[in-house]
Amino acid sequence: MPEQIKTIIINLQGFGPKRLAILGGMAALVIAIIGVASVYLNRPAYETLYVGLERSDVSQIGMVLSEAGLDFDVGADGTSVLVPAGKTAQARMLLAEKGLPTSANAGYELFDNVGSLGLTSFMQQITRVRALEGEIARTIQSLAGIKAARVHIVMSERANFRRDEQQPSASVVIRYAGIDGEKTAMSIRHLVAAAVPSLSADKVTVLDAAGNLLAAGDDPSNTSAARALGVEQTVEAQIGDNIRRALTAYLGPENFRASVKADVNTDTRQIEETIFDPESRVERSVQSVRANEANSQRQASTPATVEQNLPEAQATATDGPQSSSQNDRKEEITNYEINSKRIATVSNGYSVTRMSIAVVVNKGRLAAVLGQDATSEQVDQRIAEIRKMVASATGFDEKRGDVIEVSAVEFIDGLDGQAAAGPNILETVGQYTGSLINAAAFIVVVFLVAFFGLRPMAAALAPKPAEVAGPSFDDVQRSLPTPDAAEGAAQAALPGAGPAPLDDLRRKLRPAPQDRLARMVDINEERTAHILRKWAAQEAAA
Repeated sequence: MPEQIKTIIINLQGFGPKRLAILGGMAALVIAIIGVASVYLNRPAYETLYVGLERSDVSQIGMVLSEAGLDFDVGADGTSVLVPAGKTAQARMLLAEKGLPTSANAGYELFDNVGSLGLTSFMQQITRVRALEGEIARTIQSLAGIKAARVHIVMSERANFRRDEQQPSASVVIRYAGIDGEKTAMSIRHLVAAAVPSLSADKVTVLDAAGNLLAAGDDPSNTSAARALGVEQTVEAQIGDNIRRALTAYLGPENFRASVKADVNTDTRQIEETIFDPESRVERSVQSVRANEANSQRQASTPATVEQNLPEAQATATDGPQSSSQNDRKEEITNYEINSKRIATVSNGYSVTRMSIAVVVNKGRLAAVLGQDATSEQVDQRIAEIRKMVASATGFDEKRGDVIEVSAVEFIDGLDGQAAAGPNILETVGQYTGSLINAAAFIVVVFLVAFFGLRPMAAALAPKPAEVAGPSFDDVQRSLPTPDAAEGAAQAALPGAGPAPLDDLRRKLRPAPQDRLARMVDINEERTAHILRKWAAQEAAA
């Protein structure tokens, strides 16, 4: 058996049953504390199961999860339920079997409790709108940073005597944290507009929990100014990429910087043009009209006589004047079609009206390429070549008013001119605050347990160094001066003094132990304490 194990066994045997029981209890307590701290501080992370629940739903969900043996936790606001990571799908399936949750923001599960008998069309429409609102609210809450959401939708109504159809509209109230509310509101508007039939994004209003208006009215992303700005940024980025691709292979990615400013015209233009060609005519139709007219007219005249006044008498008519006419008409109409061309041009793109480009080159890189003995003429010639490459890569047009400037300067060491967009230190620390606190707490607990528990145990189990043998009590007593010796020494010091008559009696009388101990302490405190500790250790071992 190794000597160390033998030493430990001997030391344990020397402690006695009482001390061994105390050491065993301390070891069990240390193991229990470390186990509880490990389980508590390293418990699995929780993720959100449902948010925005009512108190009754939270209690029912807790009962169902407890009966199923699933761990859960309730948020600080009391309206959200959390389960361990990876158990979300199982918990939702289990709750769906029980018909939970039953809050007001439920989705299409509202139709599970709707009977088919006695249900009017109005009730069906209301249930459909409520279900749609609940589903959209759930989708919005699944976005990163959205804590809660509530959706109100006004659907269009059809009426027999209404000329103008009512357009649907919607309003959304969100509670968020750690995100850009305005950008998220624009995304939510398009999400709601795509989920509701015939709903446009400009009819969706988004507010936050504090009542601040995040988005309403026309979509600013569709305005002409926003479109022009987006096109301009796209053109500048594309031209900058062309410059980088042209110069990176020659100068290296860190030895030049390019800046592009482009003026872009995004006006919508519509041109309509009609062209007539008089030289190319085509006979379209010919119309001929011929008319022959012959008229003959004869008039009879009755003479005025007495017979006209007699009854039943008929007067004889005589011939009157006669006339006749004849008319011939011929008409011919020819229609010609003139050749014409109609051109309609609609331009909804963009055109670059002016472009300014600035390129700076690291002078050290040019010196490395040309050599340290390069003259200023060689440097200028190389800059001119770089300018030609940039002009060719960017589509430079001097007639349009484009400007290109290329300069060679000394770059500052350690700066690349482009700040890498990364997470802030505070954001990173905030993201891992919980893990850091758990790790720090675990380390502190282990340190305290090791310092106050394991260290004394190790010190007790370690072999004690051999103690320096000290003088015995008799030696100390002999070294102390007695009253008789002191008095005899005093008399001997006196000239002509003889022996004292009470020497024998005083030798028999000795001072009390308390007095002698007090004198021992006065003479040497350290040695007296060492002797007393040795006596106590011997009595305990006996």
